[in-house]
Amino acid sequence: MNILVLNCGSSSIKYQVIKIETETLLAKGLVERIGAEETIFNYQKSGSDKIKSVAAGINYEKAISGVIATLTDVKIGVLKSINEIDAIGHRVVHGGEYFFKSVLIDDLVEKRIEECIDIAPLHNPANLQGIKIFRKLLPDTPNVAVFDTAFHQTMPKVSYIYPLPYNLYNKYKIRRYGFHGTSHRYVAEQAAVKLGKPLSRCNLITCHLGNGCSVTAIQNGISIDTSMGFTPLEGLMMGTRSGDIDPYIVLYLMEKEDLAIDEVNSLLNKQSGLLGVSGISNDIRLIWDEANKGNDQAKLASEIFIYRLKKYIGSYLAVLGRVDAIVFTAGIGENDEIIREKSLADMENFGIIVDKNKNTELNRQEGEISTPESKVKVYIIPTNEELAIARDTKTIVENHRT
Repeated sequence: MNILVLNCGSSSIKYQVIKIETETLLAKGLVERIGAEETIFNYQKSGSDKIKSVAAGINYEKAISGVIATLTDVKIGVLKSINEIDAIGHRVVHGGEYFFKSVLIDDLVEKRIEECIDIAPLHNPANLQGIKIFRKLLPDTPNVAVFDTAFHQTMPKVSYIYPLPYNLYNKYKIRRYGFHGTSHRYVAEQAAVKLGKPLSRCNLITCHLGNGCSVTAIQNGISIDTSMGFTPLEGLMMGTRSGDIDPYIVLYLMEKEDLAIDEVNSLLNKQSGLLGVSGISNDIRLIWDEANKGNDQAKLASEIFIYRLKKYIGSYLAVLGRVDAIVFTAGIGENDEIIREKSLADMENFGIIVDKNKNTELNRQEGEISTPESKVKVYIIPTNEELAIARDTKTIVENHRT
């Protein structure tokens, strides 16, 4: 079964083709700057060099046509025809309270995704656009929606209800939803394998640290709390997002700086975090370079990032009581040994001891970085959300056929 995995953004399409029986990646690509003066097509067939091309006048439908044309190209493609796509797995950011798991897409599912646009205006419209195009293009091919929020729908009310007037929850569904759920679920499943016991018996703290960052508390295999909230803005300090702040700051800045809603939105989501504090970049690598040269703001940005991560890990240790393992994943989590080491430093009393040598040696690799004496295992586990989406798609399509 060849599964096309799609992640449709407002101006980009990220995709992979996976032969799911062997979980083999056949090809992957990224279309960038859709709708701009020049759209960039990036493509790589497994075992071959990357190919890059540029085109003008590309809208969303033309971008998807370009993806299909590339995948079926006689010289560089991996499919003889579009009909060799057996199923399509779509990453959908927000499923609201409708979806606790991945689902086969029909008209009702489309309608529910559309109803969540109000609470995910930057993501769900693009996700939905990709779904609509492919359901029209391949009407007999099953489409599956895999939701970022679904894994966190197991959270109890004490975790997800905000201390606002309760009628606002009833009226607008203002609550904690959590995101990065597909990644947290994938690395949790991998951690259970390493621990040698069923996921249903594992208590874990999973740290997805990239440009967007979130931490999840997993009890007996299910999410019971997570750092992102009503939107992906809440929680940890991130690349360009502020994370947790006093909410009155928003009102104060609107008054003092005469800011409109969209300007405050941009400030909190695109101008804050590592970029805002360092004044340099949202890339932690560049920040470390400047910190090592004596740049105080860069040093402060890295220290705040580590401190806030450590606070969340500590709070979830308290919530869970017993923790079997802590997992680091995504760009920073997998590749930054300093972040991993310092966020878990001086936590021996909690049964957490990082082996500094293994932490350095295994950087950018999968494996355990805790000492034999550590009661809590610490792992680096590279995330693979595309494979997780493909696995869900296979399961749902096969169950539907039977």
